[in-house]
Amino acid sequence: MTAYDYPLANLFGTMLGVFIFMIWFWLLIVIFGDIFRSPDLSGGAKALWSIFVIILPFLGIFTYLLVRGSSMHERAERQADQQQKAFDAYVKNAAGSGGGVADDLAKLAELKKDGHLTDAEFETQKAKLLS
Repeated sequence: MTAYDYPLANLFGTMLGVFIFMIWFWLLIVIFGDIFRSPDLSGGAKALWSIFVIILPFLGIFTYLLVRGSSMHERAERQADQQQKAFDAYVKNAAGSGGGVADDLAKLAELKKDGHLTDAEFETQKAKLLS
């Protein structure tokens, strides 16, 4: 009996094959991302790993996972931290450092009260803030 005598078995076999191919393709994407993200690899080492993974895909992927797989999460975590810091800095820059005009006016009033600003300087800065 062949697989065509059992269409359900054929369907499961096809689904398994597609699933394994999708996993392999995802591993390929993740490994190439890790190869080029890795700061501890030189350009030549990146080229050699890339060639190895392209020429012998299954062996290359499994070898990469055995040799460098234990530190892949560290590199991914480091990149995520850098992206989060860059995002936080952007948000702080876009939002401004203070609490707005009212906060700036309070700071000006405090400077005037402490004697660091004259009345004329205070009025000039206040006009700039309110315009």
